[in-house]
Amino acid sequence: MSEEQNKPADATVEPTEATAETANTGAANGAPNGADAGSPEDRVAKLEAEVASLKDQLLRAMAETENTRRRAQRDREDATKFAVSSFAKELVSVADNLRRALDAVPAEGREQDDMLKGLAVGVEATERQLFAAFDRAGIKKLDPAGEPFDPNFHQVMFEIENTGKAAGTVVQVLQPGYTIHGRLLREAMVGVAKGGDAGGQHVDTKA
Repeated sequence: MSEEQNKPADATVEPTEATAETANTGAANGAPNGADAGSPEDRVAKLEAEVASLKDQLLRAMAETENTRRRAQRDREDATKFAVSSFAKELVSVADNLRRALDAVPAEGREQDDMLKGLAVGVEATERQLFAAFDRAGIKKLDPAGEPFDPNFHQVMFEIENTGKAAGTVVQVLQPGYTIHGRLLREAMVGVAKGGDAGGQHVDTKA
């Protein structure tokens, strides 16, 4: 009888080196018979961190969207408020001419000439209507006589000595200024008291 015939039928084959390596690889890749890839606590912590990150991104996106909406709304409001600025500059010149016309009428002329008096009354009524329209449009007149010089709203045309006023005080208004909704529409042209510094601030007389 040969040696192969004498070998037991139920003999098992010893695992080779390659077979053992394959089994180890499968375990490392999370195969069912391998070790667990991580504890439940680790997986929960990882998911919570991802949720927190996504929540933060969402809140940032919502805040940016709200800021964009507010900026767009503010731009629309500004466009509505200041769309008439160019037209308003033309109208303030009309107001200047109406006031010059009234100032040119002497007080005694009104008393002596009924026609001149009626004309002056009509011009005054027109001026009142114009300023009422200015108020509705948010246009305000600046007549800063007696106020401290403000470079944001006033333009100094000259300085006057020996006025008895503090340096930088507006003592004469050559032309009133105007604002529209708080924004400068036209500077007031003024003369200020001379004295070097105004409250520690030098008055620049350059127009």
